[in-house]
Formats: sequence, C-alpha cells, structure tokens
Amino acid sequence: MAESFGIDAERYDRARPAYPQELVDRIVAASPGPELLDIGCGTGIQARQFQAAGCRVLGVDPDVRMAEFARRRGVEVEVAKIEDWEPAGRTFDAVVAGQAWHWVDPVAGAAMAAQVLRPGGLLAVFAHAFIPPAEVSDAFNAVYRRVVPDSPFGAQPERNTSDLHQAMFAKFADGFRAAQGFGEPEQWRFVWERRYTREEWLDLLPTTGGLTRLAPDQLAEILDEVGVALDKIGGGFTTSFTTLAVVAVRGQQR
Repeated sequence: MAESFGIDAERYDRARPAYPQELVDRIVAASPGPELLDIGCGTGIQARQFQAAGCRVLGVDPDVRMAEFARRRGVEVEVAKIEDWEPAGRTFDAVVAGQAWHWVDPVAGAAMAAQVLRPGGLLAVFAHAFIPPAEVSDAFNAVYRRVVPDSPFGAQPERNTSDLHQAMFAKFADGFRAAQGFGEPEQWRFVWERRYTREEWLDLLPTTGGLTRLAPDQLAEILDEVGVALDKIGGGFTTSFTTLAVVAVRGQQR
C-alpha cells in the first residue's frame, strides 16, 4: 500500500494538506544548518515548504511516480526505501518525514537518521490527525464496509483518530530510543482548522490508504454516498486538525 499513493500523484499533491508553518519554522530553528533529508517525500509537499524556509532538501521515496512529480516541482529526489538507501557519505542538519514514518521500520529508519545526521542535528517525524463531522464519517464507514467487506480498514473498531496517532507516535519515540544516538524524544502538537467544500473533500478521499487501490466502480459508489452526506450538511464543513510531531536531537558523539 505504501507504493499505491502514486497512482494519481497530481491529485495527491493537490488534495493533501500542507503542514503548519509554525511546525516548519520550529524545525528550521532547531536545526544546526539548512541541509535537510526528507524521508518518504512523496510529491514534495513538505519539501517545498522547507525550501521556501531556506533549506536545501534531498528527498527519498520508494515510488518513482511520486519522485518524478516532486522533481517537476523542483525537489531533488532519489528513489529508494530508506532502509535500503545509500547515503554515500552525505550528512544533513535535519531529517524529516511527513505522513510517512508508519511505512518505515521505526528502528532501522531512526538508525539511518542517526547515521546521516551531523552532531546536534534534528530528527523530526510528523503527521496530521483529523476527523470529519459524524454525518460524513458515518456515511463513509457504512458504504465502505458494504463495498469492501473484507478490508482490514472496515474491520477496525472506530476510535478517535487523535488517540490512534498518539499511540503511533509513542511507538515512533520508542524506535528513536532503540536506535540510540539521540537525546530523549519530545512531542510537539499543533492544532488548526480547515474548511472543506464538497469538491475538496471528495478530491481528498481517493488519496487515503483505504481507497487508493479500489476499482473505479467501488470508488465511485463510496464517493457518491459521501457526497450525499455532504449535501445534507450544506455541502461542506470545517474540521479541526492536530499535527503531531516527535523530535529528537542527535548526540554530539557519533
């Protein structure tokens, strides 16, 4: 599934939300210099944000389609899984991963970061947690279970997205500790809101993990029913995002 997001790289880049500027600025301020490695860079959403903040960014991504899109947008990318990537002696002031670390072996990924970070360099992984109104999420869950009854996504119990991310980020921090070479990880949290129109939400849904590999008729049925639910609440909604980050500083001795 990690390599299914490139099916429609243009939609992914258009529909996926960027990251709070406060997060970008805080990472840049905490890094000892401007050289940044972006693991699982995808289409370059966060890479371009860091470039705009003055960083020189190298992306690594396993999906050639995503990498090609990012290159067209001005991001240098090498195609590889980070566990197999060859740094060739290169070092960086910061290593980041946005919406990608759950696809990475948490210890091997952190060990690679420790290998390429300069002393005092920063490892920062981050992701969004958000949930639409109950009317929209209930409609999605009902039609998804009907259309894709054997999917592990449909079988999962409904839980607060923020709680799930909190548990996931605790595991990320454990991976940092197990890799050694880092100070004690800390967690950052940024809360913000975004307004979605009907068209924007239906554009986003096909870029999410449970839908990227569906047949066109299955996807159309899901989007149709979610669209009906959106119409019933006025054609759009405002949702609260929580962007979580876990960060750690590379020790002075390597």
